[in-house]
Amino acid sequence: MNHYTLLTTEGAARRGRLETVHGTIETPVFMNVGTAGAIKGALSSFDLETIGTQVELCNTYHLHVRPGDEIVRKMGGIRKFMNWSGPVLTDSGGFQVFSLADLRKIKEEGVHFHSHVDGRKIFMGPEESIQIQSNLASTIAMAFDECPSSVAEKSYIEQSVARTTRWLVRCKNKIGELNAGDALNPDQMLFGINQGGIYPDIRRDHAKEIAALDLPGYAIGGLAVGETHEQMYEILEATVPLLPQDKPIYLMGVGTPVNILEGVARGVDFFDCVYPSRNGRHGHVYTNHGKMNLLNARYELDDRPIDPTCDCPVCRRYTRSYIHHLFKAKEMLAMRLCVMHNLRFYNRLMEEIRDALDAGHYEEYKKAKIAAMEAGEDA
Repeated sequence: MNHYTLLTTEGAARRGRLETVHGTIETPVFMNVGTAGAIKGALSSFDLETIGTQVELCNTYHLHVRPGDEIVRKMGGIRKFMNWSGPVLTDSGGFQVFSLADLRKIKEEGVHFHSHVDGRKIFMGPEESIQIQSNLASTIAMAFDECPSSVAEKSYIEQSVARTTRWLVRCKNKIGELNAGDALNPDQMLFGINQGGIYPDIRRDHAKEIAALDLPGYAIGGLAVGETHEQMYEILEATVPLLPQDKPIYLMGVGTPVNILEGVARGVDFFDCVYPSRNGRHGHVYTNHGKMNLLNARYELDDRPIDPTCDCPVCRRYTRSYIHHLFKAKEMLAMRLCVMHNLRFYNRLMEEIRDALDAGHYEEYKKAKIAAMEAGEDA
């Protein structure tokens, strides 16, 4: 069954709709990152509904470590556990496992590593990752893959990508088995992941291989890990056209507003990134005139909202001066307000992108949006 409908295109840019068992996702979409079942910055599920969130992303590794995926299953799955009514995508844990470089050992069957929380030994392979994600009962499960360093030798990346393909087949078999059994969500979808570092030829070959598996969706992983923006865009241009065009395409861990605008122009449908929440917790906020640091003394007597053009609950009620004070006073509310504003900025950016695609003037919109953000803040 094909859940994805392509509504319109403009060049490589796509406007689509993904029907899921947990609701419809209008694409392009930015997924708000709730790693351990919550947005860092004290936003609730109700807050996410208020700011127009479509999809929340949670992390398999972190939820496996605590509270434990079996506990989440007993509580009815991650959506019920955190009281979120919309779709959830779970990252497979692969990136987290491979970022624990000094704590893990890769073998064909999977990865042996130590928990970053208490040091206990953990083994995770394709079957284990899919079992955990089935217990979490997310809407979309991600395949377990290796995310090699962007500076790794080409010969190593070739071996790594071949193993990732073998793991993907195992993931597909395992989710089929679980969905036919006692899965909390028997309609859970599996997205495969394209890897290959910054080598377009490896990326293209891998895209063709995994496209043949006819999965519900595909992701491009291993980017935004140190390569230049130009290299990222080159990889997208080489890879996206070779992935199935009747399936959603997800660029993992990306990125800045400009990255997203350029990613959409190259055919990407799904995005996620910790930037809006992480930056918000440190007083850095996104606006239509660029990024601002609310810790700067210049905002001490500034009675304007963060962004006068923003419709978020924060900009409708609070001044830059007040939020500046909250950070200086080390009040938790400062982080909450800035994270809420930033996530609404990203969600609204995606709404504008979809509207521009619907109207057939995305390229014009993209150029104007980037120019405005790069112009800098008004005095």
